[in-house]
Amino acid sequence: MDPATTSLLVLAVAVALFLWNRLPVSVVAVATALSLYATGVLDAGQALAGFGDPIVVFVASLFVVSEALDATGVTTWAGRALTDRAGGKRSVLVAVMALAGVLTAVVSPNGSVAALLPMVVVVAARGRHPASQMVMPLAFAAHAGSLLALSGSPVNVIVSDAAAEAGSGPFGFFEFAVLGVPLLVVTVALCTLLGPRLLPATGGGASLTDLSRHTRTLSGHYALQDGFYRLRVRGGSPLEGVRLPDGDPADLSVLGVQTSDGVAAPARHVLAAGDAIVVTGSAVAVLDFAASRQLDVGLRPVTADTMLTRDTGIVEVVVPPRSPLVGEHVFAGMVRPGGIVILAARHHGRELARGTVLTEGDSLLLHGRWAAIDALVDDRDVLVVDSPDLVRRQAGPLGLRAKEALAVVAVMVVLLTTGVVPPAVAGLAAAAALVALRVVSAQHAYRAVSWETVVLLGGMIPLSTAIATSGAADLLAGALLDVVGDLSPYVLLLVVFAVTAALGQVVSNTATVLIVVPVAVAAAADAGVAVEPVLMTVAVAGASAFLTPIATPANMMVMGAGGYRFGDYWRLGGVVLVAWLAVVLLIVPVVWPLR
Repeated sequence: MDPATTSLLVLAVAVALFLWNRLPVSVVAVATALSLYATGVLDAGQALAGFGDPIVVFVASLFVVSEALDATGVTTWAGRALTDRAGGKRSVLVAVMALAGVLTAVVSPNGSVAALLPMVVVVAARGRHPASQMVMPLAFAAHAGSLLALSGSPVNVIVSDAAAEAGSGPFGFFEFAVLGVPLLVVTVALCTLLGPRLLPATGGGASLTDLSRHTRTLSGHYALQDGFYRLRVRGGSPLEGVRLPDGDPADLSVLGVQTSDGVAAPARHVLAAGDAIVVTGSAVAVLDFAASRQLDVGLRPVTADTMLTRDTGIVEVVVPPRSPLVGEHVFAGMVRPGGIVILAARHHGRELARGTVLTEGDSLLLHGRWAAIDALVDDRDVLVVDSPDLVRRQAGPLGLRAKEALAVVAVMVVLLTTGVVPPAVAGLAAAAALVALRVVSAQHAYRAVSWETVVLLGGMIPLSTAIATSGAADLLAGALLDVVGDLSPYVLLLVVFAVTAALGQVVSNTATVLIVVPVAVAAAADAGVAVEPVLMTVAVAGASAFLTPIATPANMMVMGAGGYRFGDYWRLGGVVLVAWLAVVLLIVPVVWPLR
């Protein structure tokens, strides 16, 4: 069997396995690369070259950039601003898609999807919308946005250079927008109207709890309206050496006493210097009491508005069975090791004003510095209810490193827009800078990368190489010329679009356009049709990668977030693809005459 036939056969088997959906997509991708080597179509270097391809490096680096924006609260802030202004689900979706389209014009579909995906998932959770009905439209809008300017995609640069080489001159920087704007409008309209019917209504591959109003929820649940003060007994205080009276001071309520060694004082405890009396009441009454007894006011009330800051946060924990905390007496205002303060405790579902002796299943609301809060995740003495990391990202203010993250991303965008360095270099430099500036740790950077996406891309790139070098592309080109023959120029546009779009669903759009462009130029010359409308058709068809997740990295990025299967893409994608073809046939001959 000749290499061209073998390449097409491997392609067919890979697509069948993807549609079968019984094997992980990464396994299918690796098997595809290995089969091309085993059949002799590619040597070992070519079969494995995809894992070191610049596009794979670029996509991996974009995951780190996305993690930095998410970890510093930038995506949550942007999502909050978007939902506050947009309103309902439909208007939010329109705003998200419009933002993706505009951003793609200066970055790339992959870059804009990576940057916006965390924000869209948060927006979906906050509005109780299925993430699956928002993230695929995000990717489709990014594809449409790639046609708003020359910088939107490498495909645009390829067809512009081809037009210049054909003697008609390159396309202008914003000339693509003549098609890009109506295509973006059509895509937004179809995804908004038909998306809820054609997309699965799932929460996504990984569920995400909306924690944007977490502090107010906990404040109401634990009744933190009044707050508390810690009053430390100074040496020479009138209270030193005496027992705290059974009755509460005027206008105050004593929640408990904590000794200088950190334990709750027993009943009728004799106060000593360094002890802390935790009281609740009005600020005036507290300050008067502290001044008259020579007490230091060490901790002021923590309210719903002050629970979360850049430095401090909250966490809700549950006491598990066999925890050392079982049997310990605690009360609100008590300070635990690491500077963590108990804001409230609930015993058997009820909050006790004077504290409680902990039993398994009791819950505590804790407040402290983020480092101490994060350490509780690995503490076997308690079970953390909601991830502190998610709480910080969704409910907290912009993080300490938000400015650094935005500055690094801005520089990356400038590099991508100007083309000073290759995209992989710009993305990798941005990822390294974010780690160096401690916006994200090295461990977080590694975890942020979707390795399934990386392996999928690395395994499928060799297939593009095989199709381009084995002669399979020539077979497809010959079939194209046989179909067109002497028919109408509109048929030429239709066939060019169909072939480019079909190949682009399983091969990268850049590789697809590189394969199709010489064929399309030759076909235009033979048919006596101007090259500009044919090449613009190729550009649009190259961007119309809607039917499979492997069509573009952007499609793969949203696969996990939306919980999609391989076959979920074609239902909405097919409608959008047909609409794009109609736009091409209506606009291209008018703007770029066929003869």
